[in-house]
Amino acid sequence: MSHQSQQLQAEIMKIKQFLQFLTQQLTNWRRQYKGLRRKGKLMRSPKSKTQRRELLRTVLKNIILFLSKTNDKSERRKQERALNSKTKSVKTKSTIYAVCLNWVHEQRSLVILAIALVSLTGVIGHKLYNQTQIQIGNPAPQTITAPYTASIEDQKKTESQRQAVSQASLQVLMVDGRMNEQIKENLQKLLDDGNEIRAVAGAFPFFDPIILSISTQRYLRSCADSEWQALLVAVENTKIQHKKATGRTVASSAPNQAPTPQKTKPVDFSQNTDFTQAVAELESYGVTPSEKNLSLVIAQISQARQRYTQATAKLLQLETVTPEAVYEESLLLDLSDEDWETTQTGIHQSAERILTQGIPQGLPKNILQDAVSLQLQTFVPESAESLAKNLLLAVLKPNLQKDEEQTRENAQKAAAGVPPVMVKVRDGEVIVRKGAQITAWNFKVLEHYHLVRREVKWHELVKLAGVIAIAIGIFVWVERHIDYELRQRDRLLVLLLTLSVPGLVTMGLPYTTWSAFGLLLGSFYGHILGLTVALLLLPILAISLDISKAALLAGVGGGILGSYIAQRLRSREELALLGVAIALTQGGIYLVVKILIGQAFGSTWYIVLREAGLFALSGLGWSVVALGLSPYLEKVFDLVTPIRLAELANPNRPLLKRLATETPGTFQHTLFVATLAEAAAKQLGCNVELVRAGTLYHDIGKMHDPLGFIENQMGGPNKHDTEIKDPWKSAEIIKKHVTEGLVMARKHLLPTAIQAFIPEHQGTMLIAYFHHQAQQMAQSDPTLTVDDADFRYDGPIPQSRETGIVMLADSCEAALRSLEASAKPLGGKRSLKDVSTEQALTMLNNILRTKWQDNQLVDSGLTREEMSQIAQIFVDVWQQFHHKRIAYPKLKASSPVQN
Repeated sequence: MSHQSQQLQAEIMKIKQFLQFLTQQLTNWRRQYKGLRRKGKLMRSPKSKTQRRELLRTVLKNIILFLSKTNDKSERRKQERALNSKTKSVKTKSTIYAVCLNWVHEQRSLVILAIALVSLTGVIGHKLYNQTQIQIGNPAPQTITAPYTASIEDQKKTESQRQAVSQASLQVLMVDGRMNEQIKENLQKLLDDGNEIRAVAGAFPFFDPIILSISTQRYLRSCADSEWQALLVAVENTKIQHKKATGRTVASSAPNQAPTPQKTKPVDFSQNTDFTQAVAELESYGVTPSEKNLSLVIAQISQARQRYTQATAKLLQLETVTPEAVYEESLLLDLSDEDWETTQTGIHQSAERILTQGIPQGLPKNILQDAVSLQLQTFVPESAESLAKNLLLAVLKPNLQKDEEQTRENAQKAAAGVPPVMVKVRDGEVIVRKGAQITAWNFKVLEHYHLVRREVKWHELVKLAGVIAIAIGIFVWVERHIDYELRQRDRLLVLLLTLSVPGLVTMGLPYTTWSAFGLLLGSFYGHILGLTVALLLLPILAISLDISKAALLAGVGGGILGSYIAQRLRSREELALLGVAIALTQGGIYLVVKILIGQAFGSTWYIVLREAGLFALSGLGWSVVALGLSPYLEKVFDLVTPIRLAELANPNRPLLKRLATETPGTFQHTLFVATLAEAAAKQLGCNVELVRAGTLYHDIGKMHDPLGFIENQMGGPNKHDTEIKDPWKSAEIIKKHVTEGLVMARKHLLPTAIQAFIPEHQGTMLIAYFHHQAQQMAQSDPTLTVDDADFRYDGPIPQSRETGIVMLADSCEAALRSLEASAKPLGGKRSLKDVSTEQALTMLNNILRTKWQDNQLVDSGLTREEMSQIAQIFVDVWQQFHHKRIAYPKLKASSPVQN
């Protein structure tokens, strides 16, 4: 029985040893797992999942085997050896995995840069992956024959025939409405001139046509003065002869206009039919019983002659001013008023019909003249046709213009109707002989038979990768010389935004993301980084991608404008207006470039205007996309922009509203600290918005126990003295406002940059008050030991100038308030005890020196020289808040007013 009990004890010991070994291995693996996970090194790869499953399966299997009651010792030894071997294997794999992850974590910057180099080269050089070995223009490496008979389209001949048909297609013309309006205005102006001249000449006919015919009136008004004088003499002689025959007294028929007897030899006008007809008509009228009637007629004729002379002079003046001498003949004045009205109406009707039919460019002049004459025959009196023709020919111009869109559509339809030209290549036919130059047709045939070998142009890819590597090197150099320190996630975001530009170009979209790229980069990382990326990307895209130079310059211009201005703006509305400015910039640059290279003139001007408009719209559209993505990118990549910081500093945010309500003393303390820190940050050139927002949230952890902090006790009992009475517990409560603040900040998804202010504003400072209490208690009770770590904050110390400034402001705020509290009323008067600036400055310099000597600012970037400057700024701000007030005299109570 003893032997069996010893054997049983040995088995139990082995099982215990195995379980201890297994527990130790699991504990080591668990610690390693947590460490990797905490550091962000654990990757959820299929390999890691397989290893974890394998380990778990092995553990469960061996536990079951060792718990089973088997007496086979050799079997148990095999199981132990298998378990040890498996455990060592898993341990080795886990160690290798951890080492790889550690290396990747340590070299993550190089990994990001390698990813950037590979991805940019891959996207920009996409055309180099599938290049052909056989190139057009190169000699053929060997004689190549067709493997089988096939019909192949000769694209060159097909395109030539389609182009010929397209050019031969009829042009579509449309009436130019603006030209019609101009022609009608010019025509009306000429007719108005004619009406003005006829108004000077007076009404025509000017006498009764029954007595004096229109032709006679026309002659009498326009004949020469010599003819008119001879006509008057002839009429007078006829009248005298008639008086003698009738035995009446001879009297002058026109006493006022009777000509003075001329002694010159009279001119004979008897051969002039107009003259003889006029004399006959006047003589017949002169034999009427009333002699006075003839005198009135002659006077009326003389007046008409004078008006006609004035009208002729005005017509001559108009002919010298107007290039088109349409009224060069006397036809205008010879027409009767009725004929002139009919002529004007006919001219308008003829012009309307001719313009409706249209006058094309290059129409021969004789054809236009014939068309005008044909129209006027219907609407104008025959005597006015010549005048109307001159008027219309003077103003009519081609009013048909080419309808580019419709003409192009017709040409495309005509070209589409042309069937492709197919060439039959027979089996065994030689496509190209060895050494012969490969033509475009040879290449087409070889490609049809899949005889064109394709390869990756490694040489070109390496050259492109070299250029991109140089650009990345310049970017890294600029990054190290700017104030903003990029994290790996920031570099990844810059890479993604950069890839979006060539990515869309490779997809065939010229309206790429330049405006969104500039807005987001400038807003997130400042104008220097945005301009650097844009200017580096410009030459790479210009030499690597088939993209219009006007489109590229327009996009870069919009991106540069967005990068340069975005971070200066403080509201989404201003960013929206910047998007409009970017749109106008892109459209304007595209139009200017096209004008400079001469493509904005001629028949394609409207295409250039349309493309400029599309570039402007694309700039506006991508700006809208950037504004929509900005809040999400800020959340995902943990970014702080001036706009987001302004939003976080809004007192209506949930945490700040709770801080003001639940801890009013802490809130007032926070506001004063923010005022001090802002002034110092502005003077030292730090991020003022970040300091403002970070300070407002630096003490939110005090909401977990408001009465544990003296500023919220409002003069009430101090719970640390009345309830707790344990400096160690009190220190824990004070320290907890940091840990609780971080919990609240993470719960409300505050950015990491804002969360940093919560622990870093305290650093690893000593909680001096309770530390001193603990030391006093330890002196009276030797069993107590005081560990400084129990009374120090967990840190870290400030890692930036902004958090360092807030630490100093937080420490100095209490000292400045103590100076204010030390002021006591004097003599019962309402005044404050004077506290000298030197006294306040000395106190603050001592506080700042203590922080410096305690090594709280070694990682902040603040210098020793800046300490004195910060102290002076704090004192200046404090003086502005607590300036001297006038001591008003006491007023005696006045006696009541008597009614």
